[in-house]
Amino acid sequence: MINQFLHKAKLAFTDAEIRARILFILGALALFRVLAAIPIPGVDKTALASFFANNQFFGLLNIFSGGGLARLSIVMLGVGPYITASIIMQLATIIFPAVKAAYFEEGETGRAKFIQWSRFLTIPIAVLQGLGFLILLESQGVIAHLGALAFVANVALITAGSIMLTWIGELVTEFGIGNGVSLIIFAGIVARLPAGVSESLFAASAVNIPAYIAFAVLALFMTYAVVVVSDAERSIPIAYARAVRGAAISQGAATYLPIRLLQAGVIPIIFALSLLLLPQMALSMLSAAHLSFAATASLWYTAFLSDPWKYGAAYFLLVVLFTYFYTAVTFEPHRVAENLQKTGAFVPGVRPGRETEGHIGAIVSRVTLPGAAFLGLIAIAPSIIQGLTGITTLVLGGTALLIAVQVVLDLARKIDAQVSLREY
Repeated sequence: MINQFLHKAKLAFTDAEIRARILFILGALALFRVLAAIPIPGVDKTALASFFANNQFFGLLNIFSGGGLARLSIVMLGVGPYITASIIMQLATIIFPAVKAAYFEEGETGRAKFIQWSRFLTIPIAVLQGLGFLILLESQGVIAHLGALAFVANVALITAGSIMLTWIGELVTEFGIGNGVSLIIFAGIVARLPAGVSESLFAASAVNIPAYIAFAVLALFMTYAVVVVSDAERSIPIAYARAVRGAAISQGAATYLPIRLLQAGVIPIIFALSLLLLPQMALSMLSAAHLSFAATASLWYTAFLSDPWKYGAAYFLLVVLFTYFYTAVTFEPHRVAENLQKTGAFVPGVRPGRETEGHIGAIVSRVTLPGAAFLGLIAIAPSIIQGLTGITTLVLGGTALLIAVQVVLDLARKIDAQVSLREY
């Protein structure tokens, strides 16, 4: 196996086209890291560090900005607006029949139209997010009051930065290997890792050494579990009816329909964490407006988020609920059963039509439960460690770990596919 890996690695770097794609990815990520280091005008670095230390919601957004938000760089919004736009468009396929028809029924043309609508929607979302962030950060003293013209210039700057980063991600998808937007998020996670590890080691003491060893073991176990579960799937056998052409009878082929354990990916974690932490952001903005009830509510909600057990329990339940919701939105047993019937395929022992729909729906529901429980455990792992050890400086983040592992697995598969294509 090692020899096979070394052979494919050698082939990947000796093949001119694959090497060019890999170098394009590295160049695009290097450009992204340069942009993430350029701050917008008027930033108070001390106030910024204090603000991020006490705000988990911005810590999540910092993941999707690739670390640019922690520096308030010109790409501080990252690819977050584009991800939000994509999620809204996916939900719109359920609400609006025209969007659903474009995405599912018009083939590649419809998908291209769907992506174009997502790009257009990214612009107003980036403007609104930029306005909200800058107003909040100014009220907290993180950004100096620069006047109306400078404020508008900052909004335009960070909106353009987000759109440019999305464009770089799409270029990576087209001319590189893998999904460019996911690779940008992955690069931001990896770039923040050395600083997080050094902070944890600096804060470590002789008393806490066993806890840090246990943390390292748990991190390795979680990484292994994410790799295994990311590839796990339930296969539904599919058979095709025999085709009769004149005097010739061709035997129907047999295949299977894969139902992934993590059908919803990391989206439920994003939804759940956003729902939990958005009220904190809203209450902070209202408190900045000197509303007494908002200040009281903000203190209560901050205390709730600071309790790792209460916060973890609510987080876990929301992840499970959103996993079922997002799976129901994106996976339609009725459409799968209809497509199977149109192509002459069937599940052995199950009648086509409604019975096939019910059979597939029941399997999806059963498979979703362990996947949802796994996502919930990955999400609350930092809260469990914090509750058991009382250590808050550990760098383990379930969301970041899940994203990083899935991106690496996807990239490895696509590089392997490129190499295998050239071998044959």
